[in-house]
Amino acid sequence: MIERIENNNIRNVFVGDYLNRVANYFHVESEFDGNSVVVSGDDSLMVTRALSVYNAMLELYAQDKGEIDSRLVDYLCYLATNGGLSDFVKVVDDVIYTTPSGRPIKPKTLGQRFYTDALKRSELVICSGPAGSGKTFLGVAMAVKAFRNREVSRIILTRPAVEAGERLGFLPGDIEEKVNPYMRPIYDALTVLLGQELFEKYYEKGLIEVSPLAFMRGRNLDDAFVLLDEAQNTTVEQMKMFLTRLGLNCRACVCGDFTQIDLPRGTTSGLYDSLNVLSDVDGISIVSLKSADIVRNPLVMKIVQAYGKRDKELNKENTYE
Repeated sequence: MIERIENNNIRNVFVGDYLNRVANYFHVESEFDGNSVVVSGDDSLMVTRALSVYNAMLELYAQDKGEIDSRLVDYLCYLATNGGLSDFVKVVDDVIYTTPSGRPIKPKTLGQRFYTDALKRSELVICSGPAGSGKTFLGVAMAVKAFRNREVSRIILTRPAVEAGERLGFLPGDIEEKVNPYMRPIYDALTVLLGQELFEKYYEKGLIEVSPLAFMRGRNLDDAFVLLDEAQNTTVEQMKMFLTRLGLNCRACVCGDFTQIDLPRGTTSGLYDSLNVLSDVDGISIVSLKSADIVRNPLVMKIVQAYGKRDKELNKENTYE
């Protein structure tokens, strides 16, 4: 089967090794012919999928929806194989926030789009997914957006300090020095989203609070966007404690990664338990991100997939409980 695609932007879009990258993914032959690309192969389905990726790349370029890079090309190939390519092209320009430096923050995969949509419409979102899939960063971005739009009056970000058994008093230094190592990823996200000066201003005024999960006990969280990160390391009791803190005009995001549970063996993860208990509760959205949603270094996706393959081959049980 031989097909041709013609466009004046062909050579602008298919720079570097992108043409061959798509061809190798689908085991077809692709070559330039002036302002055209000729695609050929024995399998008509593979030729059709390769063409759909090339067309998607051209459409994204024409609509100025961001740079074409190798990660995006690989993701378009994945969508062409697994479905959702046309949907992705339609929504990829959904900017949810713009940083002080002018960087647009937007979902880069369909899974991330489902996640941000859920955060817009639901009072509580529970999200699980692998490292690098944007769980924390997008959650913090949605919190900052709600705060800046005055939908809430404060942001509360929390994590369980599992390594210290949540007994931070045994660590040297004042409370801020004890907490900082566990909260650094959240501080980094806030600095990117707000800029260092504005983040420090809001933090000093108490409008942004970053604290260990243990400090949430007994509180009533009204008029706030609350994010619980690393939720896979909560116990069932801690998760219930956190979820029952939610007050009036409170929106919450709970996110974690089941492959990075640090709880003692035999301890049930509060995140895993909550998915079973709350799956049918109105007002709660549950989102599961996959390795295809990883937008960090492309090597991270390969690492996650390799570990997943190893665990599957060994028939190793996930340490959920």
